[in-house]
Amino acid sequence: MSRDEELKERWNLVVTKLSDQFADGDPMDLDAIIYLIGVQELGQLDRAFKKDQKLDLMHIAICKLLVPYGYYELDFVDEEGWPHYRTLENLPHLKAGEQSVLMKEAIVNYFLETEYIN
Repeated sequence: MSRDEELKERWNLVVTKLSDQFADGDPMDLDAIIYLIGVQELGQLDRAFKKDQKLDLMHIAICKLLVPYGYYELDFVDEEGWPHYRTLENLPHLKAGEQSVLMKEAIVNYFLETEYIN
């Protein structure tokens, strides 16, 4: 199986599992999955978030997902439990499709590492 086929298969598995668990089976999109990862990383699962906090959660997720690629590292966690990352290397300029593939690959790797999928 090619790397692209394997990524597609694993991505579909992530979408299916998360959609069944959090969206009554309605397929979740990339942004919704990134948001869920942000909530997971913050660890404050039983609270409501304001609109700006939801964007912050997505930022946390993106940083966390791109740590293994050398773009970010965890800098500190503030007194309210929010992680803060610092940039190690600027992201390359990618086309929209390339960005999507990078994020899907990073999400699949995240869920492999956390053993949500195998």
